[in-house]
Amino acid sequence: MTAGIDSSDLSTTVRPQDDLYRYANGPWLDRTEIPADKAIYGAFHALLDDAERDVRAIVEKTAAAAQPAGSEARKIGDLFNSFMDTETIERLGAEPIADQLDLVASVKDVDGLVAALGKVELQGVPGVFYYGADINAKKSDEYIIYTSQGGISLPDESYYREDNFADIRTAYVAHLGRMLELAGLPDPAGAAERIMALETRLAAGHWDNVRNRDVTATYNKVDRAGLEELTPGFDWAGWLSNAGVPESAFAQLVVRQPDYLTAAAAALQEIDLEQWKEWLSWRIVHAAAPLLSKAFVDENFEFYGKTLTGAPELRERWKRGLGVVDSALGEAVGQLYVAEHFPPAAKARMVELVGHLVEAYRQRIEALDWMSPETRQRALDKLGSFTPKIGYPDKWKDYSGLEIKADDLVGNVRRSVAVETARDLAKLGQPIDRTEWLMTPQTVNAYYNPRMNEIVFPAAILHPPFFDIDADDAVNYGSIGAVIGHEIGHGFDDQGSKYDGAGNLVDWWTDADRAAFEQRTAKLVAQYNALEPTDAPGHKVNGELTLGENIGDLGGLSIAYVAYTLSLGGGEEPAPIDGLTGSQRFFLAWALGWSSKAREAEAIRRLAIDPHSPPEFRCNAVVRNIDAFHEAFAIKPSDGMWLSPEDRVRIW
Repeated sequence: MTAGIDSSDLSTTVRPQDDLYRYANGPWLDRTEIPADKAIYGAFHALLDDAERDVRAIVEKTAAAAQPAGSEARKIGDLFNSFMDTETIERLGAEPIADQLDLVASVKDVDGLVAALGKVELQGVPGVFYYGADINAKKSDEYIIYTSQGGISLPDESYYREDNFADIRTAYVAHLGRMLELAGLPDPAGAAERIMALETRLAAGHWDNVRNRDVTATYNKVDRAGLEELTPGFDWAGWLSNAGVPESAFAQLVVRQPDYLTAAAAALQEIDLEQWKEWLSWRIVHAAAPLLSKAFVDENFEFYGKTLTGAPELRERWKRGLGVVDSALGEAVGQLYVAEHFPPAAKARMVELVGHLVEAYRQRIEALDWMSPETRQRALDKLGSFTPKIGYPDKWKDYSGLEIKADDLVGNVRRSVAVETARDLAKLGQPIDRTEWLMTPQTVNAYYNPRMNEIVFPAAILHPPFFDIDADDAVNYGSIGAVIGHEIGHGFDDQGSKYDGAGNLVDWWTDADRAAFEQRTAKLVAQYNALEPTDAPGHKVNGELTLGENIGDLGGLSIAYVAYTLSLGGGEEPAPIDGLTGSQRFFLAWALGWSSKAREAEAIRRLAIDPHSPPEFRCNAVVRNIDAFHEAFAIKPSDGMWLSPEDRVRIW
């Protein structure tokens, strides 16, 4: 058993009572430079780098060996090699997208444009909306199609209207012109202005990211007639047939933002057809740019990398190649990754930790003083039906239908999109596949899926600093225990709490309990609205956008601490290690997991679109609300981390 905390790397100039985040991470922040190919870097990203190096070794070894024709190993190797074959890619230039651009050029009317939208969407070019099969939020034993707003190429609708993004809008128009010129399209400068105008109109129909979080407002079920009524003049039959979607798939569907679809359909009728053709040509160029010759790759990075995120250097080619392989053959790679990097003992320990976290949640829910017995029992019922998934899927995806050619990168990506589209649509009418994972094992992340009421932890996150099978319990509970608690907490956040244990969007709360819950969450919103991150001076956190993640953090860490105390079996804390008590090591493990630095452009971008708070606040803003933190470090009213007991938010 190791301490898991390097006490020699803690700050000697900052007290944990004044700033836990900088006490834990100050020396790291002082000595660390953000790598040139990154916009943000920290403990999380260092673990991403580790996973990426492990995957690189697997993929390059696979690509270098003679593999049987048609095998998944051969497909992995051929796809990676097709991305690394820069000689062929440079020779081809824009030729791989010539057929798509010719298709757009041949369009004669709006119906022809709609048909072209469907055809290129099946090849990986996003259209005016997104769609896909998902579990029906109000009937969780069936799949249904969902549609979502789309059509824009900046990160969010706010980029098209807010004053602080004016310089980005100017840079975007210039980027559009350069990309269209590279593709050999006519009047690139004029087309760029017209494309920007069209996207600005589409963006005006978008819901903002706070409204878009509302799972009740975004559940709007319609039948085909209702869809036609929402979108006058849109040739759905033409779009469906060209997109490879059976008519039956759109017989019933959920439209997440109905007035956006209406606005987009109106724009199709009212904006000049040639302007729409310019926009679709841009979407084709943009979608393919990372796969084309160096001129396209560099210009794409110049805007989407340097301008939007501040990263000064493009990621190495092998890293980008792994991304393409992961997108097309993620679980095939995942099988090889798990075999080398995820021991059975890690899974067994995680099962144990999840069990302790669920028990801690149960005890806390039973003790809530603001919730009625009726709602409390329903919350306990939901908790009792959580399904944990750890490491990797029990059933792997089948890639036998995917054709990969070592000299056809763009074709490989197109065929992958078609295979995954068919896989997605094939769910309709079938029983729910409860073995499905939404992340690959080599992903450094975790998630909660409300419609399956499941918490999922891929193998790659189950490594230090988040999980160390040899580390002190206090450290594991403060790191991976809090991650487990966070994901469970999403089942009880402002949106996840609207789903019952079976994954249905039903109201299982009394009005009084929901009001009491919202009173507490409103205090949390106010706390975070006041925060200004170090990496983006002059900009504030959006407490409503980040509410779900903030509830997950607060509940997750609070419950993880309860689980840690339960693990002591009623006994006293173990002796201090390196002068740190178990409780102090618990909170330091949490703080160390959020070590992070971001470039200013990236920090600002994340404030606009990311539902997670900046890392420094995922540490400090959370712990200030927890009584046990104040006790562990003997926080006094004169200390910087002090928060008066009456101002501390406790939800779960």
